[in-house]
Amino acid sequence: MNEETPLLKRRLTSSTSTISNSRLFLAVFSAVLGNFSFGYSLVYPSPVLPQLKREDADPKLRMDTESAAWFGSIFTLGAAAGGLGAMMLNDMIGRKMSIMMSAVPSTIGYMLLGGAVNLWMLHIGRFLTGVAGGMTAASIPVYISEISHKAVRGALGSCPQITAVFGSLALYALGLVVPWRWLAIAGEVPAVLMVVLLVFMPSSPRRLLSMGQQQKAEKALRWLRGSQYNTQEELSAIQHSIDTQTKVTLAQLATPVYYKPIMISVVMRFLQQMTGITPILVYLEPIFAKSQVSMKPGYEAAIVGAVRLFSVLTAASLMDKAGRKALLYLSSMLMFLSTLTLTMISHTTPCPSYNITAVDYRVIANPLEVSQSPGSLVPLIGTMVFIFGYAMGWGPITWLLMSEVLPLVARGVASGLCVTVSWLTAFMLTHAFSHLVEKYGLYVPYLGFTVVCVLCLLFNAVCIPETRGRSLEEIENYFRTGRTFTIRRSQSALQSRGNV
Repeated sequence: MNEETPLLKRRLTSSTSTISNSRLFLAVFSAVLGNFSFGYSLVYPSPVLPQLKREDADPKLRMDTESAAWFGSIFTLGAAAGGLGAMMLNDMIGRKMSIMMSAVPSTIGYMLLGGAVNLWMLHIGRFLTGVAGGMTAASIPVYISEISHKAVRGALGSCPQITAVFGSLALYALGLVVPWRWLAIAGEVPAVLMVVLLVFMPSSPRRLLSMGQQQKAEKALRWLRGSQYNTQEELSAIQHSIDTQTKVTLAQLATPVYYKPIMISVVMRFLQQMTGITPILVYLEPIFAKSQVSMKPGYEAAIVGAVRLFSVLTAASLMDKAGRKALLYLSSMLMFLSTLTLTMISHTTPCPSYNITAVDYRVIANPLEVSQSPGSLVPLIGTMVFIFGYAMGWGPITWLLMSEVLPLVARGVASGLCVTVSWLTAFMLTHAFSHLVEKYGLYVPYLGFTVVCVLCLLFNAVCIPETRGRSLEEIENYFRTGRTFTIRRSQSALQSRGNV
């Protein structure tokens, strides 16, 4: 067989036409409840910090600038630890069980947050919810990619990002009316519901075949595709991929089939965080205050959340139409233009002297009674364009590509490594951001983010392959050829498809 011949041929068009996606969608919904919980817990400090920094807050729980900074950033350390744990659990107990295990630290963390009587309980609770977030971030995209067929993998691959945004929106909405302790109690519901539903969902057919459980794999695939689907062709392709795999050695990691996709995934996750998305979301209200944008706390977050939701939904609809690379180009350009604008604005806007984490949470009686001068709206518009651009491409597509290009034999470990690198970068950048703003203002961080956006453009142009419409086996076969970063079908393969 020509090395570039697709491993999963579409010989029987009738088989693809009889696929039923209803149960597949149910399995994906069950899994991405973990991402809902992740998005909810990531932005938990947004409505909570104002309540804990007030003068009438419980003296044992009242936060100063340093404790508030740790409360906001320690989540990312927990996520890094969860990513490391997922590196082992994904291959030891499987993707599905790893996702279910994430409910343990999530539930304990929210119990500590809801029942906190001192600061250490709050910080440990945040760390544990971060551990759960890191585990789900490493496991859910891989599980979805392995149970999905390529006709819908692009759209379903964006579901983790979409549900994370829904989780953030739920937190923002509840934070306007619900006390912070009840917010923690409500956060336990998605994790518990996820476990209950996943009990009835199948394991990944690829995982079952790798363990030699052919009958269970066939049963799982038939459950996912419907009773009228011919599973033999897809199972054969998966089995062929597994049979050609061996244990990865250090010497093999030096070959392009392994190090190229791993390096692409790691660098993408690094650049994703270096765009500044995490500190911008964590310090959104202080950033608007320094930029002289006046709005009632909570409403700014709701606007950003609405923009994020609209953009990820748009990206999901375009994922398998426009392609991954086109959306990444658009995303990089929008982020570049917005950060460049914010850099110029912050260079000419005098900044108040207070610390970035010490927010003045004055309550404005009417949220519409804000400064309406054009200069005060530019930072808000620029930030919304940045969020829109990020959520259109570098947000969801980075997760999707990570699950698509990583070597099948090392996908569990490699995905955990990518998540760990991502969250360690987020932690360091979030801490450095507050100190840079305090010393230099917003100009220096925004200038750095602008440079990173240019690097994102270049990296997408040179290194990232287009995976739209390709099976996982085709993608791995491409890296095995070691020719170019553009996946091409051979002419003979195209002719054979045309003769079908």
